[in-house]
Amino acid sequence: MYGSINESAAFNGSIKEKTEENIWINFLLIWIGKPISFLLLFFPFALAAYYLNWGPQWVFWLNFLVMIPLASILGDFTEEAALHTNDVVGGLLNASFGNAVEVVVGFNALMKDEIRVVQASMIGSIFSNLLLVLGCCFFFGGLYYKEQKFSSLNATTSMGLLALSSIALILPTPFAEYYEIEDKDVLIISRASACFLIFTYVQLLYFQLFTHREIFEEDDIEEEEASIPMWMALTGLCLTTGLVTIFSNFLVDSINGFCTESGVSKTFVGLIILPIVGNAVEHITAVSVAMKNKMDLAIGVAVGSSTQISLFVVPVTVIFGWCVGKPMTLNYPIYEISLYILSIFTVSVCLGTGKSNWLLGSVLITTYFMLGIGFWFEKVITF
Repeated sequence: MYGSINESAAFNGSIKEKTEENIWINFLLIWIGKPISFLLLFFPFALAAYYLNWGPQWVFWLNFLVMIPLASILGDFTEEAALHTNDVVGGLLNASFGNAVEVVVGFNALMKDEIRVVQASMIGSIFSNLLLVLGCCFFFGGLYYKEQKFSSLNATTSMGLLALSSIALILPTPFAEYYEIEDKDVLIISRASACFLIFTYVQLLYFQLFTHREIFEEDDIEEEEASIPMWMALTGLCLTTGLVTIFSNFLVDSINGFCTESGVSKTFVGLIILPIVGNAVEHITAVSVAMKNKMDLAIGVAVGSSTQISLFVVPVTVIFGWCVGKPMTLNYPIYEISLYILSIFTVSVCLGTGKSNWLLGSVLITTYFMLGIGFWFEKVITF
């Protein structure tokens, strides 16, 4: 009898040990389990480049490469933590940390008075998701399927919210030229607009999580279970956020020297290069699900990210600047505002029918590369 009890205890103990072992394996896989994780090998070189003064170009590119897998890992820990909560808390958690990399980079740049970099990186992330990511979804999905269908309601809602954000960028324009940031009216209008945008974002969350929840539940791939406990997910979330803060600080520190040595403008760095950090993994995810004919999910990733940045990340940086005494405004160059509005119009036309094909994808991708050429030659007065 005692032998059977001892055997049972030993058996239960071995199961517990295996379970704990699996949890730690899952925790490790979040860090190194993706192909993109090999970029973490640049971790020590990124630190060395900064502290041993290898030069701004080395510092910029090495920290840029390290930030890409960290953005992916941060997203994974956010999802793990969300799986331990209910739908509402999980939705809020994903909404808060979904663009954490853009927020951290923006805050670091703002504290160093790199307002042009902040502005460019914000609108650049929107361009990247709205044109390049969505275009790739349409194009590569269209290579497998002649025509793909999606919910026009979700797409129309997102585009309407993006149109609202364009109004917030236009409002400061009549009151000051781009470089006249000391104009108090511009600051007041920008900060008031930021508050309205965040209020709209709260309404969007309520729309998605409560009143029209069933529409967005249709986009879920499958019911998932957490692979690590809550405490481990939160620990990983805090640790990754700390690393993102450190390396983004190194990255921002090197921008001035990088632009001087390479001849690349801050506008191009912010609009084209920096958005790759936070969006690279999202690009891959959106395109892969589009190739599986799950277009509602693909559009949710691409257009949904643009909406989050325009309604949450952009106004949060304005309000953060307000709190720390930095003149962060929505006073963008007219050239960029015009292209932003035209891009929203172009995407709205492509989404209007609720159907996509490879040609529409090619149109959006081509538009993005045309913008990239324009931004390469854009000359903006830095304030």
